Amino acid sequence: MKDDRLYNVIVEPHVTEKATNIGDQGNQYTFKVLKDATKHEIKHAVEKLFDVSVLKVSTVNVKGKVKQRMLRRGSVSRFKSWKKAYVRLAEGDDIDFTREF
Repeated sequence: MKDDRLYNVIVEPHVTEKATNIGDQGNQYTFKVLKDATKHEIKHAVEKLFDVSVLKVSTVNVKGKVKQRMLRRGSVSRFKSWKKAYVRLAEGDDIDFTREF
């Protein structure tokens, strides 16, 4: 696996109220990742970027929401679909998103 691919696998951390609750209970973190990223790539990317050990990776394909627009009657637009990864870390490991890289 090439290093430039690993740096591009993780798009951004996905911080919501639900993701924060999951992280507090089970030492899990949520990330938006590339749609074609595999669990193996995600694991290696998180371990390399944040210097932690990953126990488990779960992925979910999130469909884009459909919204009706008021510009024209019956006009519909759709947000892009994306992929979400739940990463469980080993006991004692922690990711600090405020630290600079």
